[in-house]
Amino acid sequence: MAEAHQAVAFQFTVTPDGIDLQLSHQALTEIYLSGMRSWKKRIVRVKNSVITGVYPASPSSWLFVVIAILATMYTRSDPSMGLIAKIQEHLPVSQSMSTQCQAVVSAVLFSTMLWLMLIFTMRLCLKQLLSYHRWMFEQHGKMSTTTKIWALVRIFSGRKPLLYSYQGSLPNLPVPTIKDTVKRYLESVRPLMDDKEYERMTKLAAEFESSLGNRLQWYLKLKALWASNYVSDWWEEYVYLRGRGPIMVNSNYYGMDFLYVTPTPIQAARAGNSIHSFFLYRPTSTPLLLHIYMIWLLRSAVPCCSYQFERMFDTCRIPGILTDTVQHWQDSDYIVVYHKGRYFRLRVYQAGRLLSPREIEFQIQRILDDPSPPSKGEAKLGALTAGDRIPWAKARTKYFSSGVNKRSLDCIEKAAFFVTLDDEEQGMMGDDPAASLDRYAKSLLHGKCYDRWFDKSFTVVYYKNGKNGINAEHSWADAPVLAHVWEYTLANDSFQLGYNAEGHCKGDVDPSLPRPVKLSWEIPPECEEQIAQSLAVAQALADDVDFHVFSFQEFGKGKVKKCRVSPDGFIQMALQLAYFRERGTFCLTYEASMTRLFREGRTETVRSCTNESSAFIRALEDVCKCLFRVASEKHQLLYRLAMTGAGIDRHLFCLYVVSKYLGVESPFLKEVLSEPWRLSTSQTPIQQVELFDIENHPEYVSCGGGFGPVADDGYGVSYCVLGENMINFHISCKHSCPDTDAHKFGTQIRQALRDLLKLLSPNQTEPSKTEESQPKVKKEQ
Repeated sequence: MAEAHQAVAFQFTVTPDGIDLQLSHQALTEIYLSGMRSWKKRIVRVKNSVITGVYPASPSSWLFVVIAILATMYTRSDPSMGLIAKIQEHLPVSQSMSTQCQAVVSAVLFSTMLWLMLIFTMRLCLKQLLSYHRWMFEQHGKMSTTTKIWALVRIFSGRKPLLYSYQGSLPNLPVPTIKDTVKRYLESVRPLMDDKEYERMTKLAAEFESSLGNRLQWYLKLKALWASNYVSDWWEEYVYLRGRGPIMVNSNYYGMDFLYVTPTPIQAARAGNSIHSFFLYRPTSTPLLLHIYMIWLLRSAVPCCSYQFERMFDTCRIPGILTDTVQHWQDSDYIVVYHKGRYFRLRVYQAGRLLSPREIEFQIQRILDDPSPPSKGEAKLGALTAGDRIPWAKARTKYFSSGVNKRSLDCIEKAAFFVTLDDEEQGMMGDDPAASLDRYAKSLLHGKCYDRWFDKSFTVVYYKNGKNGINAEHSWADAPVLAHVWEYTLANDSFQLGYNAEGHCKGDVDPSLPRPVKLSWEIPPECEEQIAQSLAVAQALADDVDFHVFSFQEFGKGKVKKCRVSPDGFIQMALQLAYFRERGTFCLTYEASMTRLFREGRTETVRSCTNESSAFIRALEDVCKCLFRVASEKHQLLYRLAMTGAGIDRHLFCLYVVSKYLGVESPFLKEVLSEPWRLSTSQTPIQQVELFDIENHPEYVSCGGGFGPVADDGYGVSYCVLGENMINFHISCKHSCPDTDAHKFGTQIRQALRDLLKLLSPNQTEPSKTEESQPKVKKEQ
């Protein structure tokens, strides 16, 4: 067979005349091409390291400085003020080196030192400029003189930045003062407490501020001087990796496919284009894409930290007894595919080149057509990643540390990413599109609890009808980073690669491609029992999740902006109003804000429930238009403070970690960190608007993504503002709580949005109150 012939490079037999050696030239050619690809990637990596290391200068600028200095030598001028002569005096004496040659070498050395000093100066200036954030707090259209001067950041930004060009110039996250953090915290909890409770909390805060707080703050300042970011490593360790409960639902999140269209109904074809696009996006695939990353991230003269992109591919969360770890490998050339209880290793490179979409489709179809049954215990093996972490860590050590099980597990963990070929159909379809969207969301969040590998950096799911989606592990990066690759993949799949008339990927197939390799397992009965226990835990968690997804199309950010308010502030006020109408009270509200303006920044919390928002909601029937604007402006102020390193919660979290290291108890911090977030919210913005023509093709929009509820008696709400006339919502809660209902809360959100727009624009025509399940664009059939 062709694949068997390619599997070996040498064949030999012993004959009476000696050893008869036969070489497989095709196999040797593939080995050679594979080695060349590996070396090219190493060269590209070194080249990019040099380019980013000298940014904002360029390597070619070194040659310019050297030529300029050498030119001055012939005009008998000395720009070095005698330094070139000093360098020449200390050069090793060589009989073969003339005096003129020594002078040239000295000039080159001086030029190099001058060039490095210029780079250091430019990076220092760039870092100072990037530390300025007052521009965020200025009114639109009113730019101060200081901000205009700050625009000099463009001068020091160089040309064609790569993905990591700005990393060395980004400022460190500042440590807020204890006084400011405590003051903002007390202000944030005032609408949640009565006078007696607030007085007690004020006393605790004052006691903390005057005593233990200053001691803990000293350690944090010391860490901020030493580390790139005083929050991120502890946040990853204690918030994500040390959690011992299931990461499915509780931590992992998902992203959806296009809402109204499916580019092809052929499952293997959709996987072919999509998988090919993922590998095009990977930095090691092409150096050109590194430029595109940074241009998309910039949007203006202000860069964002890019370190989270480093672990997007070839990454897996490894379970441990006390804490998990995140392992990252280099440039895996394969993926692992799950289908009907079996795991397959699929190489996406052949003879040093990336397989075409049609070839990947061909390989995926081979897996779909493979009739082999799963090994004993293999079918539901993935449930170990969905259950509690300690049993999974113990099982991994006991049953997967040697032999065939270790080789197969290593294959999964080191893969570029994980793929599931789901045998169900999902999407907005049928007679009840609203209910089908809810089922689609639950499927992406947890599936069958064993058909995703929840530890992988991300799992791509391809459904039987051509729909797809993505599930991501949270510890390695935040949602905007994964959303970036997901946007690129969706756009490249449909608008660049496309499909032929039959719905297959374009191009030809090499039928001699080696077949995907089915992974082997030897699962003992004791391990099967643990798999069953983990599955029971995960299934109970999955069954408890109540999900509601809907697309609100009565109006969008277009009409909201005409009211001269922030769309995000508008939606947050609507969520506060909806929650108050449902529960008759206010709650601690979490909104995620990014801090990637700083090196290794991740997220900060915006506490959306404020004195201003609660005052507005209580006075809704009176003079509330003015109060709404005050509340919305306060929310925007809190959002900007969070983005610029002046948030509350990450500072308090790090103070708590320091107190634990010191072995001291703080009643104030203990109470602060135990408060439940009954309303946890997050916006998923479209980052690459240039990839989608929402005005002319509104059907090609993703529904966004969502996550599970943070509190057992609360809601998780993710929303995505698409174009001018659409807002998509993902609402989650738990069936086990009698006080929460995702669908009822969705109804309250719809009405709150209508009421707020009517309040701000009383003269406009009231939008039609049709069901959002009937989209303005044609429903997918």
